[in-house]
Amino acid sequence: MLPDSENKMLINCRGELMDLSRPKVMGIINLTPDSFYEKSRENGKINLFKRIEQMIKEDVDIIDLGAYSSRPNADHISEQDELNRSSIVYEISKEFPKLITSIDTFRSKVAIQAIENGASIINDISGGDLDANMFGTVSRLRVPYIMMHMKGTPQNMNSQTNYNNLLIEITKYFSKKINTLKLMGVNDIILDPGFGFAKNLTQNFKVLNHLNQFEIFGLPVLVGLSRKSFISKTLSIDSNEALNGTTVMNTIALNQGAKILRVHDVKEAKQAIQLFQALQNS
Repeated sequence: MLPDSENKMLINCRGELMDLSRPKVMGIINLTPDSFYEKSRENGKINLFKRIEQMIKEDVDIIDLGAYSSRPNADHISEQDELNRSSIVYEISKEFPKLITSIDTFRSKVAIQAIENGASIINDISGGDLDANMFGTVSRLRVPYIMMHMKGTPQNMNSQTNYNNLLIEITKYFSKKINTLKLMGVNDIILDPGFGFAKNLTQNFKVLNHLNQFEIFGLPVLVGLSRKSFISKTLSIDSNEALNGTTVMNTIALNQGAKILRVHDVKEAKQAIQLFQALQNS
């Protein structure tokens, strides 16, 4: 598939066109008690709304809401528990009607509930592999779909890092699924190579170093590098100290063509984009 030279990286979010030719920032809000970065956990509506208000002040473009912890070896929760946790999307959409939100889920029923409650985008860590109904759901709902590369599940992905050729396998994975989605009428597709998901430390750096390879699809690429363990392990620090490393990795990703930075720290990501754009325009 060759990129369309007229493609301006537009995605349709409930009738509003978002132009991803200028990189955007997606802020992370975890509706979970056990996500790997403690400060991203928001348990309680007052604290949740304050966190969203702060991200809006920092000019966030999208807020990603997740009710299932996908960190390595996280506890598996039932679909009903995830539905219960993510039901707050309705109140968020009423309190912040102009806010564009995505639902971070691999379950089609959770995605349906969130979209019906006001979310605009589905962000699926499994690329449809963990729910056979997901692609049909995306097609029916006509919403942008973030498709991530992962092997296995969050519970066993750390043992799924064997590849004959990492970059070729990810490319084939995307190619097959993009073709399937296109045949189902899905046009707004965003690719996420899945940093930290079934990839070891060296493999994460390899994907980042060759991120522009995925431009062959002519689709926007999202990166989720924020405070990931491959940064903290390389620097011998913990996630609380990994903001500077995250900014460095995000800047490299921008130079490799990333269009969305999924982050815990909105202000710093927006500043990185501003400086990158100034450099590009100089």
